[in-house]
Amino acid sequence: MKLTIKEVAALFGATQVTDESPLHQVEFDSRKITVGDLFVPLAGARDGHEFIEAAVANGAVATFWSQDPALVPAGVTVIPVTDPLAAMQQLAVYYKEKIAPKTIAITGSNGKTTTKDLTAAVLAQKFVTYKTQGNYNNNIGMPYTMLHMPEDCQMLVLEMGMDHAGELTELSEMGRPDAAAITIIGEAHIENLGSRAGIAQAKMEIVTGLKADGLLLLPADEPLLTPLVAGLTQQVRTFGIADGDITATVTGESKERTTFEVAGVSFEIPVIGAYNVKNALIAYGIGQAFGLTTAEIRQGLATVTLTKNRTQWLTATNGAQVLSDVYNANPTAMALVLDTFGKLESNGGRKLAVLADMLELGPDSRKMHTAMAEHIGASYDVIFLYGSEMTALFHALTEMDADLMVYHFDKPNKAALIQMIQAELQPQDSIVLKGSNGMGLAEVVAALVDQK
Repeated sequence: MKLTIKEVAALFGATQVTDESPLHQVEFDSRKITVGDLFVPLAGARDGHEFIEAAVANGAVATFWSQDPALVPAGVTVIPVTDPLAAMQQLAVYYKEKIAPKTIAITGSNGKTTTKDLTAAVLAQKFVTYKTQGNYNNNIGMPYTMLHMPEDCQMLVLEMGMDHAGELTELSEMGRPDAAAITIIGEAHIENLGSRAGIAQAKMEIVTGLKADGLLLLPADEPLLTPLVAGLTQQVRTFGIADGDITATVTGESKERTTFEVAGVSFEIPVIGAYNVKNALIAYGIGQAFGLTTAEIRQGLATVTLTKNRTQWLTATNGAQVLSDVYNANPTAMALVLDTFGKLESNGGRKLAVLADMLELGPDSRKMHTAMAEHIGASYDVIFLYGSEMTALFHALTEMDADLMVYHFDKPNKAALIQMIQAELQPQDSIVLKGSNGMGLAEVVAALVDQK
């Protein structure tokens, strides 16, 4: 990390600090502290200041501090701040300006993480590239990402998440992107934002910090965004399967990959679903904007490594094929996954689905859950539903098809759900799991594939 203790202290007015020792990295979890680190005591379930002794024992050499300095043990430099989180954010902005990478911001109701992965894989063909790790996409995770980029970083790909209005404004102003993209306007967090129009307005906050000569990529098939870009001075390009400035033709879908053509050139991504082609078009457009060749873009897309639990294929202990997409869910995302999985060639056996509640959908939640029945057709043999909101879909499915095997479990009965899936799942079957992260379907996946 290209920072010294004295440099950081001076940023916050602590001119009495003269130690010019280099810092190793910045951490807010005392368990991750290593020798030479700066500790940031954030407020959480417990106040981070309580962990200063553990941080020092693990090697912290400096700490932000907003309490009585007398509480700090010997052997660590104190940098007084009013708010440790605000200080970490300010330091992240300073560090990013010092390293000066080109910055790409990705947001959207779903597909953010996959698009981030695709974009970073493309840019890495030509530049030293760093991306948001996991889902560190909020006002803590994003500055943490910025502070962990390597000293020689040329391209920084930041995933920006939100569930309330105003949050993307803060992140965009912090990240100051050179290019930004919105993947899709869905229904995620509609409970907080009131409507899809409210969601579109909140997602457009990503342009708040977008450079004046920056690029904004938008889905061509989203009319809610059209009036919101009318006054922008930045370059706006659209993408889509049928319409847009960047378009693609899907040429093949299988369990392992999706193939498509752009301007007569063939591409492939190692991920299921034509809907992911739109995410790939964002990466394509950003690659073009930063001067990558078609060959470099093709190579990046074909070799991307996706973040865990996003459309991830696994093998159950009995040999059945498991499609895990359990990090999050909203009606748009669940419908796309169900449609795609339903069209795949069978593995010689049946197709099963495990669907858990989609959270934060507001007063129309039951209606949105019921609508998933339209995406469960004759290709599915057994459906497991989990959670109180899925009661509505259970009734819709049992009324729609008396021959379809449908089981419903309330949230406290996860162990019973797992037991029945394990009893029902046969070696030649294929099963897809989709639900909001708060429903904990990752535990079901782990049980099926025997992950310890």
